Amino acid sequence: MPDPRKNKERGAALLTVLLLVAVMAVVAAGALERVALATRMTGNGGAIDQARAYADAGAEMARMRIADLTASNPAKITLAGGWMGTPQSLPVPGGVATVSVSDAGNCFNLNSVVSGESEAALKVRPIGVTQFQGLLEVLGVNVRQAQAAAAGLADWIDSDSVPQPGGAEDEVYAGYARPYRTPNRLMVDPSELRAVAGVTPAIYELVKPWICALPVTDLSPININTLLPEQAPLFAMLLPGQLTIAQARQLLAQRPADGYGSTVQFWALPSLAGLSPATEVAEQVKLKTGFFGVNVAVDVGGTQVVERALIDARESPARLVRRNWGAGA
Repeated sequence: MPDPRKNKERGAALLTVLLLVAVMAVVAAGALERVALATRMTGNGGAIDQARAYADAGAEMARMRIADLTASNPAKITLAGGWMGTPQSLPVPGGVATVSVSDAGNCFNLNSVVSGESEAALKVRPIGVTQFQGLLEVLGVNVRQAQAAAAGLADWIDSDSVPQPGGAEDEVYAGYARPYRTPNRLMVDPSELRAVAGVTPAIYELVKPWICALPVTDLSPININTLLPEQAPLFAMLLPGQLTIAQARQLLAQRPADGYGSTVQFWALPSLAGLSPATEVAEQVKLKTGFFGVNVAVDVGGTQVVERALIDARESPARLVRRNWGAGA
């Protein structure tokens, strides 16, 4: 007669083996999934590296083209040739790179609210603060909010710890739910403006298309030969209270096809009669572009990479001074 205890032992052993097989299957499936993920990540990393290399090449080609553009007419830069904003497609192995160039000086330079060469000696520049306030006002921000945002920006960048009237230094930011301090240095990216006291999300979204953070404290170098009619607020801010956006837009629309030959000729226009720009403002208007923006979008096998570069063309040869990366949408 079979021993029932042996049957129970064989059943327990079989159950143990089945459990072991199940565990091993789970472990093996997890290992295979990780191997597959690692393989995909390695492939994606290689594709991104390749796309970045193509983007670097596109930015370098744009830099050389900018150097040729500035050398072809040292006296002025105009819209002749359709170089600004026109996408240029460059075929690359397995995809395409699209390059576009813009005038990166036609914007409000956030760093112009201070003056000084070293970060230990950055002082508030009243005319720069006034221009930022003027830009906000022509865009529809009320006077009180515009004053607070402009003063806050100056305090954010200047080297001292003494707040401007209506501004904010460390003691204000220390009282926030998530406290932080003012950097007391030039801005590197215009998105930093979001952290400034007095700049609400609504104000930032409103002013975002009009601002930049050039690596200098110079007043915004507006090239009157490339400024577009739709960028009229950038000219109206130079003469707050004296020039409306509509007047500035009309002025830009009447620009000669070959641009202005001198700033004296420009300021002598009948449409500007009666206006009295300060000397700094009169000199702020330029005939040439000193900074160019380059946007390179690369699509290689479904991998998308965007490079944005800033080119300094104030001296020859033009040089790359900044770049940042982002994934394509």
